[in-house]
Amino acid sequence: MTQTTSAEARKETPKQASASVIAQHAATLKALPFSDTRDFDDAARGFIGTIENAKVTSPQGRVVWSLEPYGFLSAEEAPATVDPSLWRQSRLNMHHGLFEVVSGVYQVRGLDIANMTLIEGDSGVIVVDTLTSIEGARAAMELYFQHRGKRRVVAVIFTHTHTDHWGGARGVLDDETLSHGRVPILAPNFFMEHAVSENIIAGPAMLRRAQYQFGPLLAKGVHGQVDCGLGKSMAAGSVALLRPTDLIIATGDKRTIDGLEFEFQMAPNSEAPAEMHFFIPRYKLLNLAENCTHNFHNLLPFRGADVRDALAWSKYLGEALQMWGGKADAMCGQHHWPVWGHERIDTMIRQQRDLYKFAHDQTIRLMNHGLTAAEIAETIRLPASLDGAWHGRGYYGHIRHNVKAIYQKYLGWYDANPVNLDPLPPVESGRKYVEYMGGAEAILDRARKDFAKGEFRFVAQAVSHLVFADPDNQAARAMLADTLEQLGYASESSTWRNAYLFGAQELRLGMPKVPARAAMPRETLAALRTGQLWDVLGVRLNGPKAEGKLIVLNWQFTDTNENFVLNLENSALTYVAGAQAADADATFTLARSVLDEIIAKLTTFPEAVGSGALKVSGNPMRLGELMMLMDEFPRMFEIVEPKRTAVT
Repeated sequence: MTQTTSAEARKETPKQASASVIAQHAATLKALPFSDTRDFDDAARGFIGTIENAKVTSPQGRVVWSLEPYGFLSAEEAPATVDPSLWRQSRLNMHHGLFEVVSGVYQVRGLDIANMTLIEGDSGVIVVDTLTSIEGARAAMELYFQHRGKRRVVAVIFTHTHTDHWGGARGVLDDETLSHGRVPILAPNFFMEHAVSENIIAGPAMLRRAQYQFGPLLAKGVHGQVDCGLGKSMAAGSVALLRPTDLIIATGDKRTIDGLEFEFQMAPNSEAPAEMHFFIPRYKLLNLAENCTHNFHNLLPFRGADVRDALAWSKYLGEALQMWGGKADAMCGQHHWPVWGHERIDTMIRQQRDLYKFAHDQTIRLMNHGLTAAEIAETIRLPASLDGAWHGRGYYGHIRHNVKAIYQKYLGWYDANPVNLDPLPPVESGRKYVEYMGGAEAILDRARKDFAKGEFRFVAQAVSHLVFADPDNQAARAMLADTLEQLGYASESSTWRNAYLFGAQELRLGMPKVPARAAMPRETLAALRTGQLWDVLGVRLNGPKAEGKLIVLNWQFTDTNENFVLNLENSALTYVAGAQAADADATFTLARSVLDEIIAKLTTFPEAVGSGALKVSGNPMRLGELMMLMDEFPRMFEIVEPKRTAVT
């Protein structure tokens, strides 16, 4: 697509909110309890100190995180271009700095999308979750030390497997501390398996889709990105994974750390594949990780993931209530702000428990009446007791897409109507829709009329067909962009808003220019099992190019004492562990760490051979032949318009 000029772009974007969007916002102001301001009191409670604008920079001076671009959120009244409920959440997520939860327990909030919780023991401090970036974690620790005094880190706890909760660990534990190996790192069972694999296999597609979910390439402002629901945005710093030294296996497990007793509850396949909660009797503190936050969470994020289990999620919250109900004076999570007092804590847990249970049960009920996912989303309504609870609002997840996730978990993508069994792909169907609807001008004429009536959902569907049929039709692109923009302005969910507005931006300006994807970090590669490395290689294999080829390679890893046979046959790459093939084309003997360095592009196979780090017998060119069959995945690809480059 030809990029529009800056002058054209200024004319096209942004537009103002339409009358129908403004009317919808007025109805929201009347429907929700905006007079309840307790969350604002709680978000500010215990404030000790902060960093100006929460600004974090790398050693090279690059800004990793800053809330300065969100200064527009100082206005109390929501503008017409932002849903007033989302505006409220966006303002709450502006609180930043070091906060006291109870005496001896502190949180750093607003220096990342996630929180760092700091729990003081008898001689030092226990760090719960280390934020996304090393730079952010260092800044958080320095802020804590500034106000609480320098304390030795005596343990680190990872509550679950998402990067914003472990990526900054090297900013908490330095090389000297790690070399002694005396600081325990606790995590839920199967942490490593899921932390390193959840986003690896489908990582390239997930990263591109995450741009739509989080809106990092949108301008910050009342016409653009205002929040992510869980926090402001994702940090842009350095990430490294540290391997846990102690796994929590079962609910009821206890640990005594620096004089403090921790009681743990396992919550696998809830918000993360491996996740856990804990209670500290000395402080009467409950931490439910990311399973009881101040919004309805995602059961299937827009970036993509395994569907989360709403029924299990609800049961874990019910179990937490049984274990610790009436015992906690304070409840803090790894996003948002704490809640204090037995009654408020237990009420929030009950409502969150019932939120996920209601969504699950009512989806299944309607599904068993024969409704499809789209029909369920159109039918279901939360009960008033949950709909009016601020922490149940869909700022990150949303009832309308969470029910579709539940449907998918049980029945998959197919709605059983054979019309939808094998539909034409978007370009081909788009051309036929345009033909059936009487051509481009007829579509646009009808679309303009429906746009004026505020019928944005159908206008978007109809005009999208025209864009896929004729992506160079500038009138169609402009109409679809304007429509997506209004849908974004109307959205209470931050992820919906970001997706709509970023789609509008790409229709107007084309895909953003971004740097090429960096090689996978060596630390992440080292955390992968060797079998996982072969799985990653397998999804890069271009099947059509591999047609008719047979390649068999033996691998012997001297540091891990592992043997593998890597086999290309029938256009599929498979492996056998603990074996060697007598008829292999070549055998490669090396340390697994050397393979990590090669994949991380710190060295090459020829350089490793030359240095003696890699020994080869047989025909080494067969490995080169195999690697020539591998695809390099693009960082960017079209989403709201047809793919410009054919994929085979």
